[in-house]
Amino acid sequence: MAARKSYLLRLDPRTLEALRRWAADDLRSLNGQIEFLLQRCLREAGRHGREPPAPPPEDPREERADD
Repeated sequence: MAARKSYLLRLDPRTLEALRRWAADDLRSLNGQIEFLLQRCLREAGRHGREPPAPPPEDPREERADD
């Protein structure tokens, strides 16, 4: 299982209460609801599950310079 990171999130009281109600309606914890919504937004934006860019291929000519 991947390690989970903690992050402090400050919300205005109305937003927090709306999220609490929504979480209760969906039978989720507040944290679970926030994580669910963030993951859904990332998927919809095409940013969920992006792999970091691969490093550029090494130039084989550089290896021969040592020979």
